[in-house]
Amino acid sequence: MNINPLMKFIIYYATKKEEGLDGILVTIGLCIIALLLCVVMKDSLTEFIQTIVKAMTDSAKGILSTPGAFGLPDMRFV
Repeated sequence: MNINPLMKFIIYYATKKEEGLDGILVTIGLCIIALLLCVVMKDSLTEFIQTIVKAMTDSAKGILSTPGAFGLPDMRFV
């Protein structure tokens, strides 16, 4: 099989593995952004998480206190 020089050039550069820092830099950048968001929005983030946890807890209590839910006896929380 005879490959012309242009094809050899294209194959060489198409299969050459480049060493780069792109992935590492993107990961570090995203970590820095996440840390800044946590520092800047600490109070808002805490309130947001507490709201979600409270809503999920209330929903779970409602499901578990429903008579006959999942075929289980009544399990009311006191």
